[in-house]
Amino acid sequence: MADAGESEQKRPISPTASSSEADKVKEKAKVLIKMGDRTTSDVVVRLRTHEGRDHWFYCHSEILIAKSKYFAERLSEDWPTCQILDSRYCVEVYCQEVEFNFHVSALRLLYVTEPCTWHGVRNTIGILQVAVHLGCHQMACDCVEYLEAVPWEEADEEEMLRTIPHLGSHYEHILARLQPVDPTAVIGIFISALHFATSSPPPSMQELKSSAQDQLEYMLTEDDDAPLLAFDNNVIKSEVKNCATDLLTRFSNFLESLSRKSTVTVLDMNMKHDFHSFLSDISWVCQILNKMEMMKDLVHYWVGSSPNIVRATEQAILGDNHETRLKVVEVTAKVLEAIGSGNVILPSAMRLCAVNIWIPFVQETRHLAEQVDLDAEETSNVVLDSEIWQGLESAIVSTVLTLPSGCQAEILAEWLRSKHVRYPDLKEAFEVWCYRSKVAKRRLALLGGMNTV
Repeated sequence: MADAGESEQKRPISPTASSSEADKVKEKAKVLIKMGDRTTSDVVVRLRTHEGRDHWFYCHSEILIAKSKYFAERLSEDWPTCQILDSRYCVEVYCQEVEFNFHVSALRLLYVTEPCTWHGVRNTIGILQVAVHLGCHQMACDCVEYLEAVPWEEADEEEMLRTIPHLGSHYEHILARLQPVDPTAVIGIFISALHFATSSPPPSMQELKSSAQDQLEYMLTEDDDAPLLAFDNNVIKSEVKNCATDLLTRFSNFLESLSRKSTVTVLDMNMKHDFHSFLSDISWVCQILNKMEMMKDLVHYWVGSSPNIVRATEQAILGDNHETRLKVVEVTAKVLEAIGSGNVILPSAMRLCAVNIWIPFVQETRHLAEQVDLDAEETSNVVLDSEIWQGLESAIVSTVLTLPSGCQAEILAEWLRSKHVRYPDLKEAFEVWCYRSKVAKRRLALLGGMNTV
């Protein structure tokens, strides 16, 4: 047998109509009541577990009856075993081993008017389960009030979801912060965040802007859960298209402002920052548009503006800052991947223009990146993920192979003459071109189309 630790918490004094000395003595006695006091205890709560744990707690029937429906029934004369010797003076409560400490805490809380602390969310969840089981209405209300008001960690949320639904519908409102949001509210916050994510706030707000972009992308990502928004929602598609168009318009205006500057002028730091910020936003918009299968307008814009973008980029890096150049390559990779995969259909002339402009640019950029890699101090500032290089190379090969054979021959000849022949590796395109060219006459003859050709 083990005694519970004693607590000096006080029981509230209930107001009475009588002011007699006897009543005052009685009230004073109530104030001094505490769990574990054998001299005043008239009932023992025997807390037992199925694993063999057995502890006795010296309690007071008036408190147990007043604050617990379970104990009120067990200590009433209507309980079937009330006439058995000592049955009314010893109440057994069985629980699981993991619930033992929660039961002890609940018994102690019966003796206080207001708990000074709940010792965290997980502990309160355990006490709430005991309070519901023992019919301690006020204690349960206090637990609910606490749980609704405090922050939760992710582990707390998981515990809530495992526990609260089993307590009954009366307690489900505790989970209000975890309930699905109305679609209209989701659309509203998506649109607000989208406008902010594609805006040009001051540098001090860049971290907030990056956070908005990350969350928008997460909302549209399909992982273990479905995307938070439907891609076919016309309101969402219209807002995304408008924001992307506005971003590209501002970028065009920026390029135009650069074109009015002398070609030998080194851009100041603010303009370099603006240039890099525009490219970062366009790269991010590519990811959103790609998820929503809306890359067409951006691809047409990028290919049509390629000469101006290359010219502006060359002007921006006169100060030997290659981060902007790498960001241009990152956007170009996404554009060419959309073309090479057939997700965006362009006329042959536009595909040829894109390949002729961007192959020399990415060759020179790859060469510069490899040189920078030799300098450990600068590596962290100018690095492009190897997957981007590989994806870009694959996209170029796929796009080249969609062109007429004569155009392919010109591109491959120029590639073989280049001093940067190692990248992109067009060996696969060269092999396919050789095979197609060699068997072309025989293939067309078999189709009966040789004379026509």
